[in-house]
Amino acid sequence: MCYFEICEARRVCQKGFPMTGLRCFVFLLFVASSGILSAVQAPEAPNSQVKRLILNDGSYELIGRYSIEGDRVRYFSAERFAWEELPYSMIDWAATGKFASQAAQDADRRTNEALENAAREKSEQDARLPLVSPGMRIPASEGVFLLDVYQGKPEWHKLAQNGGELNKNTGSNILRGVINPIAGSKQTVELKGLRAEIQSHVAEPVIYFSVDPADAVMGYNSETAASHLRIVRCKAKKGNRVVATIDIAVYGKVRQKVQNVTARVDRISDYWVKITPLAAMKPGEYALVESDEKGSLNQFVWDFGVDPSAPQNPATLVAEPEKDVPVLIQKPRQTVNP
Repeated sequence: MCYFEICEARRVCQKGFPMTGLRCFVFLLFVASSGILSAVQAPEAPNSQVKRLILNDGSYELIGRYSIEGDRVRYFSAERFAWEELPYSMIDWAATGKFASQAAQDADRRTNEALENAAREKSEQDARLPLVSPGMRIPASEGVFLLDVYQGKPEWHKLAQNGGELNKNTGSNILRGVINPIAGSKQTVELKGLRAEIQSHVAEPVIYFSVDPADAVMGYNSETAASHLRIVRCKAKKGNRVVATIDIAVYGKVRQKVQNVTARVDRISDYWVKITPLAAMKPGEYALVESDEKGSLNQFVWDFGVDPSAPQNPATLVAEPEKDVPVLIQKPRQTVNP
C-alpha cells in the first residue's frame, strides 16, 4: 500500500467511526491486506504533451491528461497542477477535436522543419568536412592536407605554405605571390633545405586542397581547380630544393621549367578538391604548386617528400568524430475521443 492509500484509508476510517491509537492502526493493516482500497489510486502523472479542453462559452482549460467518467470529465490542470472535473456537457467537443487536430499538424510541421534543418546542416558539414573514407573525415575546414599511411594506420598531416618568404596567412590558399618576371633574367622558386618536414610513407599520397568559393581573389573554384593545381618534383641545388626555373627573354617571352607529376584533380565539394598522382611517385622531394589563369606560378608552395622508410611525421592530426542527423524522439500522440 502506497502512502496515498494509507492516508485515504485513515481519512475514511476517521470519518466513518473515529478511532485512535492502536485500534486505527490495526484497522489500516486489515484494509491494506484485504485490498479494500484497491480501487483508490493516486492521481496519474500528467502527460507532458499539453492539450486544451474548449468549453461551450469559448474559454478553455489547459490540460495534461483527461478521462471521461460517466457524465464527468476528469482532467489534470496544466495551470494549477491538480486534478479537476467538469460536466461532459460543458465541453465543446467539436472545437476541442479541431484544435487537437490542428495542434497535431503544427507539431508534425515543426518536426519536419527540424529534420530538414538538421539534414541541411549535416549536408553543409559534409561539404566543409568531407568524409573521404570510412572513419576518415578531413580534420579542418580549410588548409592543405596530406593523407598518409604509417605502419598500416592512416594519418592526416597539414602541409604548410613555403617559399622565399613564409606566407603567414596559411589558412587561405590564394594567389598573392605570383612571380613578377623581369626581362632578360632567370628566376627560381626555391625552398630552403633539402628535405620537407612532412614525408609520405606511401608512393601515391593523396592531397586535399581547400577552396573558398566566396573568395574572388583566388581566381578559381572547385570546378576549375584542375587548371590551377599541379604536383612537381623538386631538384636539389646547393642545399636547397628548386621547385621551378623561370627564364625571361629580353623580348618578354617567359618559359617556366618544372618537372610535373601526372596527377588528377577531382572536385569533392564546393570547398574541397582532391589531388591524386596517377602513378607511383619515386622517393624524393615534391611540391604542390598553383598558378593563375595565365599560368604564372605562385612562389609560395606546399612541400612534402616521399620516403617509405622515414620516421613518423610530427603533429599527426585526428579527424573529428562522426555527427549523425539528430533523431527526434516523440511520444505516442493521444487522440481526443469524446
